[in-house]
Amino acid sequence: MTTPQTQPHTLSDFDYVLPPELIAQHPTAQRSASRLLDGRHLPPADRHFHDLPQLLQAGDLLVFNDTRVVRARIFGEKASGGKLEILIERVLGGDEVAVHLKVSKKPAIGGLLHLAGGLHDGGFDAVLLGRYPHADGPLFRLRLIGPPDATPWSLMEQHGHLPLPPYIARQQAADFDPDEAEDNERYQTVFAREPGAVAAPTAALHFDAAVLEQLAQRGVQRANLTLHVGAGTFQPVKTENIAEHRMHSEWYHIPASTVQAIADCKARGGRVVAVGTTSVRTLESWARSGQTEGDTQIFITPGFDFQVVDVLITNFHLPKSTLMMLVSAFAGYTHIRQLYEHAVAQQYRFFSYGDSMLLERQPLSASR
Repeated sequence: MTTPQTQPHTLSDFDYVLPPELIAQHPTAQRSASRLLDGRHLPPADRHFHDLPQLLQAGDLLVFNDTRVVRARIFGEKASGGKLEILIERVLGGDEVAVHLKVSKKPAIGGLLHLAGGLHDGGFDAVLLGRYPHADGPLFRLRLIGPPDATPWSLMEQHGHLPLPPYIARQQAADFDPDEAEDNERYQTVFAREPGAVAAPTAALHFDAAVLEQLAQRGVQRANLTLHVGAGTFQPVKTENIAEHRMHSEWYHIPASTVQAIADCKARGGRVVAVGTTSVRTLESWARSGQTEGDTQIFITPGFDFQVVDVLITNFHLPKSTLMMLVSAFAGYTHIRQLYEHAVAQQYRFFSYGDSMLLERQPLSASR
């Protein structure tokens, strides 16, 4: 990382050196056997995730993202024979979807795509309708053509692959990097329920039945919300002035029961513990808009005034990412720098299948 500044605003302020061998390529043998860096205070304490119940208090409220990762990555070809890959970001209704399209030359509007072998060979087809959500939008709108009674959800389940993050590099062929059997279980949380995400809420991957039971016995409450994580979570920030970055959009929903659970938690003097940055973004979006359902493009950087979340459980994030900015805003810029330096020195495992840390919200002045 660069030398600390009073007000970090440039992309380089959120950089750090990460040895490639620390990027986790597989999950730990057991979910809660991963390491947990207790970063609430300095120096931090090296623990394991199954220690978490000892670190929370009766009356605290854990808020989980119950989104479920869908098999949204599908391979195919153009009518001309050129290879392509789609990643279904959002089901729009009926037989239409919004997708990321990876192909050497974009097909023309109205062009036919043959996916998973095409309709003639056990798969399905798609017609390219245009860009989404507008003419110069980042996604493409497709109309899917499958067997009778097929839906986008059933076609993904039958023909798709789990869209593992780009830094999980298990290439088995020159241009094909499929998910493996373990990913079908381990790249989902144990409470995943609402299908729609193309990336897992990874901080929640560490929870297993034993840890959840111990938390309940300790008197820690639970609540759920849904944010369908989009591929934009891996979108690099391309401008040195982070204020110029255009944040991706993701859909969220907070049920009335969770709104009430948060109010009850605050009333009894408990702490709202967000499990993952997706829960943070959802809760803080609701706090500002008053909307319990909709799309959010919230961009949390140092100087942000948190209104709901008191404690954060999160994995380690990519250098120069918007999530590095979020945790710096939450726990303090200099504080996060020191935690990451410690994690690298102690060879923690990084990113989606990596280890986690526990953070407390710092006063607003500290985030600067």
